[in-house]
Amino acid sequence: MTLFRPCIDLHQGKVKQIVGGSLNDAGATENFISEFNAEYYAALYRDHNLKGGHVIALGKGNQSEAISALRAYPNGLQFGGGVNNTNAASYLSAGASHVIVTSYLFDKGEFSWDRLDKIKRETGTDRLVLDLSCRRTQDGWYIATDRWQTTTSTQINHANLLELANHCDEFLIHAADVEGLQAGIDEDLVALLGLNCPVSVTYAGGARSLADLKRVHDLSNGNVDLTIGSALDIFGGKGITLDECILWNHSQQEPGE
Repeated sequence: MTLFRPCIDLHQGKVKQIVGGSLNDAGATENFISEFNAEYYAALYRDHNLKGGHVIALGKGNQSEAISALRAYPNGLQFGGGVNNTNAASYLSAGASHVIVTSYLFDKGEFSWDRLDKIKRETGTDRLVLDLSCRRTQDGWYIATDRWQTTTSTQINHANLLELANHCDEFLIHAADVEGLQAGIDEDLVALLGLNCPVSVTYAGGARSLADLKRVHDLSNGNVDLTIGSALDIFGGKGITLDECILWNHSQQEPGE
């Protein structure tokens, strides 16, 4: 069953929604800057029992906001953004249910199994999420690192998903080319993930309405969860409300869950 997963994106110390592909050292194209802090959103998700969401720190200057969110919703949020083997345990101690890692796993554009082993020693597989956010090319999707600006040689395909699933609890996959544009999800990528991911996977990018939750459910046979950002009313969007997402989750869950 496809569920809505909440998010808190932090950029320059503020909760924001940005166009993912625009992010670089100079800044980003911003869709929304919240008047509320990260703790506010964490408490909102906690009070509505929304689980499996993520806090992503996009660049520097977000540490205090990230920690306040994790402490507001202990074991209710995952954290990603600059996570490596030296700091992963500190985010888990601060309240993260999982840490999310991507750029650290690549050395000069090549996947590093040694680095994966090092971070697994700190987190175990059960508290590690691999961020396989990607960009589309002529021959498929490839993992993108360094705030989605560097496309690596590691492809999102059946063999790689199967192998990487042995080393983590979940995948998080942003479609960087459509992230923040509210122009629709990457349907081909969602379908591929639904067929090939043996662990829980959350897709993000382009979602704009309640219909997209149903579309992801249908395309993935209920095997892929969906994060909605810029289109959501709590982030200034007009496509879908948080209440609609909550009702959707309730409709998908079994009694007692």
